[in-house]
Order: sequence, then C-alpha cells, then structure tokens
Amino acid sequence: MPEGTSGDEADTFAMQIQKAVHHDQFVNTDYIQWSFRNKNHYVWNKKEGKVTVKWDTYEANLDLQNANNSTVTENGVSLESNEKKKLLAKALAYFNNDSFWVVAPHKLFDDGVTRKIVNLEDGNKGLLVTYSSGGTTPGDSYLWKVDKNYLPTSYQMWVSLIPIGGIEASWENWKTTESGAYLSQHHKALGIGIPISNLRAWNE
Repeated sequence: MPEGTSGDEADTFAMQIQKAVHHDQFVNTDYIQWSFRNKNHYVWNKKEGKVTVKWDTYEANLDLQNANNSTVTENGVSLESNEKKKLLAKALAYFNNDSFWVVAPHKLFDDGVTRKIVNLEDGNKGLLVTYSSGGTTPGDSYLWKVDKNYLPTSYQMWVSLIPIGGIEASWENWKTTESGAYLSQHHKALGIGIPISNLRAWNE
C-alpha cells in the first residue's frame, strides 16, 4: 500500500470528490434502492435508518438504529431465535458491503476515517482513505483515482475480504438520480463486471 500525507490538501481533495458526486444532494436523499450483481436487492430508507434486504428466499427488515427491531422472513414466514440472529447478521454484512459499492464516495468524512494524498506513478494525485472503524471490516483502505473534475474513475483496494492487495475496481456509468445525488452504476475488477441495477435515489 502506498504511503500518503494527511492534512489540509487531503481534506480539500476529498471535498472536491464530494462536490463532483453531488454530496449535498446525497445527504438530503431520503431513499436509495438498488440491486447488487442482480442477486441482493435493497430499499434503504436513509432518512429513518431502515433497510429492506432481499436475497434468495429471504427478506430482512433491518433497523440500523435499533437492531432489536429488525426482522427476517423466509418465503414470508417469520424466523426467530438463532436462525434469525444469523440471517440478520448476514443481511447486515451484505448491506455494509453492497452499499459501499454505491455510496463510497460519500463516506470520505465518516467517523474514524483517515485521508491521505498519494503521488501516483502517472504524475497525478490520488486519495488514500482508510476506515479504522465501522462497517463489517474495519481497517480496509481504498486509493481513489479521479478525472480532471475530481469524479472518481476507480479505486485500488487493500481489504480483508480479498487476499490480494491493490486490486483496482472501476467506477463508471454515473447517473444523476431523482434526488440529485450522483451515483455509479457499474464497476469492473479483474475483468469481471459488478453491475448496480435498478438504481434510484429519491425524496418523499
């Protein structure tokens, strides 16, 4: 992982990225919906901190503020006890991972995040972001690369879920949503596409 320098320059770089992705409109967005790799399906009530996760035959209703209120069903039948606990943990892990592929550029100033400027080999600058807390896998790092307007084009990942460090994933096919937030609908890593379909962001 490259070395970087924290401070005002890194923070300014991060703010330019957030400006490019219409972060102010994202903050004020009430709902976001998407499907990740056409397998996991989400409706996130961002305003109230609740999210519906559907995969296989399961549907979890997660309360991100109060986990005790979360529920899960299989084929419409409520599940309880240990099975419920395991499936809710799985649904939350899915949400933490799959939402990152949608909203990562809006998470540059989350609590516990460090930002560093990195001089890239092509002479441009990148932003190295490390998450020391939060999510399912704290300690993960991402090196953002941007175009001349600071819109992200890719990031390199050093993450616990992938044994090889520095794998690059593209951020492309950007969409202006109904709420005004600017979100990416497609990624590619190691030649494999990671589609974000049915993407919407809107306000009540």
